[in-house]
Amino acid sequence: NDAALYEKTNIKNITQTLKNAQNNFSRWADKKDKNRSVKELLERLDSSFFKLLDEITIARSRKHIINYYDTTAIGKFPERLPVISKAPGIDIENKFPSYDKLNKEIIKYRLSLFNPSKYVKEEFKEFYEEKSKSEGTVFTQTTREHFLIGMMKVNFLKRIESSVKSFEISMDRTINKIDSLIQRITDYKENHMGELTLDPDLFTLPQEEDEELVAANDNWEVGKKLKFELAHLDIDKWLEHLNEDKNQLTMLYNTASSVTVERDEILKVLKELIFEKTINPLNKGNKKVIVFTAFADTAYYLYDSIKEWCTDKLNLHIAVVAGGNKENQTTFNPKGFKRNSDFNHILTNFSPISKNRVKIKSMPQDGEIDILIATDCISEGQNLQDCDFLINYDIHWNPVRIIQRFGRIDRLGSINEKVQLVNFWPTDDLNNYINLKDRVEARMALVDITATGEENILDPDQLKDLIEDDLKYRNRQLKRLKKEVLDLEELDDNISLSEFTLDDFRIELFNYIEENKKKLEESPLGLYAVVPAPSNKKEKQLSLIDTPVNQIIKPGVIYCLRQKGNTEGNEEVNPLQPYFLVYIRDDGTVRFNYTHVKQILEIFRILTQGKNQPYEELCDLFNKETNQGYNMSKYNELL
Repeated sequence: NDAALYEKTNIKNITQTLKNAQNNFSRWADKKDKNRSVKELLERLDSSFFKLLDEITIARSRKHIINYYDTTAIGKFPERLPVISKAPGIDIENKFPSYDKLNKEIIKYRLSLFNPSKYVKEEFKEFYEEKSKSEGTVFTQTTREHFLIGMMKVNFLKRIESSVKSFEISMDRTINKIDSLIQRITDYKENHMGELTLDPDLFTLPQEEDEELVAANDNWEVGKKLKFELAHLDIDKWLEHLNEDKNQLTMLYNTASSVTVERDEILKVLKELIFEKTINPLNKGNKKVIVFTAFADTAYYLYDSIKEWCTDKLNLHIAVVAGGNKENQTTFNPKGFKRNSDFNHILTNFSPISKNRVKIKSMPQDGEIDILIATDCISEGQNLQDCDFLINYDIHWNPVRIIQRFGRIDRLGSINEKVQLVNFWPTDDLNNYINLKDRVEARMALVDITATGEENILDPDQLKDLIEDDLKYRNRQLKRLKKEVLDLEELDDNISLSEFTLDDFRIELFNYIEENKKKLEESPLGLYAVVPAPSNKKEKQLSLIDTPVNQIIKPGVIYCLRQKGNTEGNEEVNPLQPYFLVYIRDDGTVRFNYTHVKQILEIFRILTQGKNQPYEELCDLFNKETNQGYNMSKYNELL
């Protein structure tokens, strides 16, 4: 309901508000300046977008809570120990190629399975180009396939980065798809050569024949979004390349399948970490460990590989969570309790204190799970702070996800004094790994065009510029993550939800009102204060703007007024209606008006926070200039 917030916020149309924000983003993205700041975007967005997010989001960062809440009453955050980074090899016997060598090998592959447009005969190319354009997209089929092949290569590398078993499964799946396609093309050559499928744009057939021909359709054409007639393709050349791909992938599959559990070096290091943690716990008596992985295949492989070792040697219960209840498993099976593999049952029995298990009658009260293997299905919104040790078995390509994972145990009110993060990296040579990130362009492009449902928001050149900027950002953060634990607000150029809301200021205001009720009740209706404009370049920067404070805050006035009379209709542009904020410089420049409330409040905070006494000398100068406030013509003129 686009008008659902109208009565409360005067936002007439939610869809239009979001569309305007998207258009502002696109214009910002089209800026040719390579040094543009992501945060410049904030100044482009109108107040209704800020108001929308301010109404429907709650943003509580670690720094926000430490700054604005009494943690003695609600519990403190645990101490973060320095991050531990591991980079084990793949195969103890060194018979499987290294990650770096495999990287160079896979990049050379054709993966012609995903590239049918390459084999279109010359006389049909124009037909398929037109057919592709008719879809109304800015990406041609050739570009799509280029992106898809790049994404698949990156995915193969992410799979081996996750586990040799995950990589083996990927190879097997891809080989089976190639086999299936080879079989279809061979069948076509032997039985249907030269025939075409039913294409309503080219052929008209009796209605009673349609059903039978459509049923045979799958054998005579390939492709999903854009269908290719096999009769239009150079299938001999395609078969040759498909067989080459199959041979290359089969060799990798055979090599991967020979790496047994006993030879898996990454698994060996994982077991060593878990064993060491259980005999030397960080916090007294705490043996709990969470192991995160991006892929369900890896999660099940780890569970199957170490569950007996956990129960027999460590005398600990283990569980795996990978989404729905069907595939979740655990060795914790107390008598008389059903649904032991239920998602919430597993998480509650893993973290019984934070999940308040004692109040849930349907839960067992004796025994618990100590080792939890999970995919990113639990990387957000779960309180698992009974645990104090988290391992990223593979590094997610998005650094934000790594921080979110650690947030499961690095939580307010933790029972633990210390928490530990361990990251597994695929190679010691981080620069080599970073170079791989240059090839996520395909993945990001596909995410962009599939997540929005529209494909004309950004053209390929804009997309390329954005990808380059984003990769530089991710690369910087990945390097930092090898050495330190980061908060979301510590990520350079990162825009968090807290920057779109006024929560910080609301809490400051609430606390001030509570402490100063009498003073406020007795204060006059008109108040002013005088402070010096920043001049020292070492002064801290505005968090919303990547510019030194002294370049933004120059001599001028911040007005805070209340509009009298009928203010109906103004709420659409002024998020604080009927209150009106504006910062005007002495030269008449309106640096920020009422549509940029967040920026003005932040300037206000920088100029006044921690200052409890007036600047006597400035007040004397002001009084002299204005004749004790009787001559306010300069300030009236600015207003």
